[in-house]
Amino acid sequence: MSKAVKAVDAAKADHLPFEEALKKLETIVETMESGELPLETMLARFEEGTRLARVCQAKLADAELKIQQLESKTDGEPGLKPAPAELVAEEAN
Repeated sequence: MSKAVKAVDAAKADHLPFEEALKKLETIVETMESGELPLETMLARFEEGTRLARVCQAKLADAELKIQQLESKTDGEPGLKPAPAELVAEEAN
């Protein structure tokens, strides 16, 4: 698989909804566990699975950050508080 094709696949994976990325990752794991794939196919699936796992982890981290930022205002309305600087720095990495 060429670098250009891998870059396009990675960009597509970044825009998948969490549930779809997780479903694809589960399918890849099941296929790899079957042990019936040739080595080259297994490596390609592993790379794709790794990308999907990163996408899922990033989406979960975003969701966790948003949940941590939710805070009730004095009038009972939910609102957002600014993220601590260390969390913003971690997200940038």
